[in-house]
Amino acid sequence: MINRVLIRIKVVQLLYSYLLIENHFMLESQPSAPTKEKRFAYSLYLDMLMLIVRISDRVEKRGGYHPLGDTRFIKKILADDKMKSLEMKYRHEDFPFQHLVASLAETIKESGLYKNYIKDSGTDKGDDDQIWEKIVNLIILPNPALNSAMSTRDNFTLRGVERMKGMLSDTFKNFYASRDNIDDALKTLSLSMMKARELYFRLLLLPVELCRLREDQLEENRHKYIPTDEDLNPNMRFVENGLAAVIASNPTFQEFCEKNKTSWIADDRIMLEALLKQIMESEIYADYMDFPATDFSTDCEFWKNVYKHIIFHNSDFLETMETQSVFWNDDLEIIGTFVIKTIKRFEEGSDVEDPILPMYKDAEDSSFGRILFSDVVREKDLYRRYIDDSIDLNHWDTERLAFMDVIVTMTALSEILNFPKIPLAVSINEYIEIAKSYSTSKSGAFVNGLLYTITERLREEGKIMKN
Repeated sequence: MINRVLIRIKVVQLLYSYLLIENHFMLESQPSAPTKEKRFAYSLYLDMLMLIVRISDRVEKRGGYHPLGDTRFIKKILADDKMKSLEMKYRHEDFPFQHLVASLAETIKESGLYKNYIKDSGTDKGDDDQIWEKIVNLIILPNPALNSAMSTRDNFTLRGVERMKGMLSDTFKNFYASRDNIDDALKTLSLSMMKARELYFRLLLLPVELCRLREDQLEENRHKYIPTDEDLNPNMRFVENGLAAVIASNPTFQEFCEKNKTSWIADDRIMLEALLKQIMESEIYADYMDFPATDFSTDCEFWKNVYKHIIFHNSDFLETMETQSVFWNDDLEIIGTFVIKTIKRFEEGSDVEDPILPMYKDAEDSSFGRILFSDVVREKDLYRRYIDDSIDLNHWDTERLAFMDVIVTMTALSEILNFPKIPLAVSINEYIEIAKSYSTSKSGAFVNGLLYTITERLREEGKIMKN
């Protein structure tokens, strides 16, 4: 269901935002022109970070799992060269706050802050990024034994302690602002794929729930104080639509909707009622209801026309898509074609094992986006050199290239170099179309020319062999 066209678009979009605001996390640097007080504050700052690391290693759950040590903040500070050097230093000499590690770890384990963190872990209430700032400010820094230990250090001053706290605060701010975590970006990519899958099922759900909604309306009409003949004997063709019935009974469809509690009626009944009203006022509906007789093929054709001419153009529906997910506006056109394809598969009947499309065609497609994104992030400097070396400086300034054009070209190069089974022309044409849709009016021609120049060079260098 999620094909490579959609995956390419999602990778380009995510790379654009990821690389545009890329900001690598770093610890505070040694102050310039250091006074005794500044040296004291900086040394204390690094030892405080080491204390945090050692506490994280001491707070343990059954099975040897360290919940606080597995947080992104701990991983980030451990990856910094300053902390690596400090770890080496304390292998050969005593860590001055080591005597506080056990008692602070125990205090943290018994705190409501930690217990709530453990309780909420893995839920949308999880507080992985902020938990350490709260622990530091509410438990570690106020600790009397720690403050006593600080006061015995060489060059101690209260102002130096405050300077250290300021550096810790800046470290947390830098951490929150950092965008160099590729794992988080890949989670976002995976989430966007899952949201595309959800959109597919939500679109398939529309005929089912629109028919149910109309059935509820007809039932209410039957119980009017003075019902009309039409109220008592309504035309049931729409309510009894065969396609809506087979979608509703499909096991894959049922499993997804039950597991994810998917329901337009529960989530946005007003929008659904407005959509039903527009359908019932359309010529498509009138013609369908006036047919002398219908069959399953006619029922399917009716819904294909409703999707194409009503649902995909209904402003209330499109606005709902935009408010429910930031991904869905861009996904709707492609996922809409999959829904029409699914209706055709239902129409084909016994020739298709399950008309519901799988999320991916195969394992290669399921990993395609992750490989593409990771490679561009890893090799972005190389791909940018290819771009800069291929620009005609008489006509273009490399510093003023549209950033989206750069991202599209780098992603195309990654695909060309890493997926030899994909024909070169296919890759180039796909990214030209993305450039046309998501960049400037001239971007398609620009990306085309750029890719032609670069691929000729790569072919001469023996780095690509395909035609």
